[in-house]
Amino acid sequence: MIYSDYSFRVPPEKMVRVIVDTDAANEGDDQFAVVHAMLSPKFDNVGFIAAHYGTGRHADSMERSFSELQRIFDAASCPHKDLIVHGAPHPMPDKATAVPSEGSRLIIEEAMKDDPRPLYAIFLGPLTDLASAYLEEPRIAGRLTAIWIGGGTYPHGSIEFNLGNDVNAVNAVFASKLDLWQVPKNVYEMMSVSFAELQLKLKGKNRIGDFLFDQLMEEAWKDTSIKNAFRTGETWVLGDSPAVGLILYEHRWEFDWVNVPVIGASQEYIPSLINHPIRVYRRIDSRLILEDMYAKIALFSEKGWK
Repeated sequence: MIYSDYSFRVPPEKMVRVIVDTDAANEGDDQFAVVHAMLSPKFDNVGFIAAHYGTGRHADSMERSFSELQRIFDAASCPHKDLIVHGAPHPMPDKATAVPSEGSRLIIEEAMKDDPRPLYAIFLGPLTDLASAYLEEPRIAGRLTAIWIGGGTYPHGSIEFNLGNDVNAVNAVFASKLDLWQVPKNVYEMMSVSFAELQLKLKGKNRIGDFLFDQLMEEAWKDTSIKNAFRTGETWVLGDSPAVGLILYEHRWEFDWVNVPVIGASQEYIPSLINHPIRVYRRIDSRLILEDMYAKIALFSEKGWK
């Protein structure tokens, strides 16, 4: 699935394969990252995995994410047969027990392919599907780069939504040899936007722009009694968008190599003896990521799919 109506072309040697794993029905920012990935010509989007967001709020959260992915693709008039798959329906019961799914199989199959193009798998929610894929087939280590939106601020950590939805999966991934780029909470919250900005950039441009704006307004007004830091009245945080932006430009001077911790009972980072450094971002360029997304949405044409 390649969007082909730009005046520039991506050199073949710069093309990458991308898997998007998203808890799309959780709240309104995943949709922006999904559309951004869909419209990026550098990406060969090989699959979109519906992820759970825990089972406390909705027992069928993964199925809700699957339906939301279908809704996003329909809003873009983009065919999605065999492109959207089901991820794990619930967290891992412990750090050694996989929850196999269509999503974990997709990760394994794509990682093990004899394809010279790099494979990126971006995780906008829990790491259940990545951890399960690794436990099922450890040889995927070294054959993909995973980008995860989640975890508290270093060095101490804290309670954070995506981490809390499967602590066992994070501990399994941290104990593995998987190549991981982590975008913790203090960094993904740099993706703040105002509703006025979104209205100006998206409303009236096309069907997908209207869809993104309207669904976020619906989310923002869903329950104003909830004390959510994102719900300030005029702003939101598009916290999942750095996962797409880092594939477009990896911000190569804005991260540290950190030896993985163990996640404790309060989601704190506990120093470990595991010799597995990961890339932990300390900053992202929100201007680059947002303006690229706005431009691609404005240039979008339903004739662009092939």
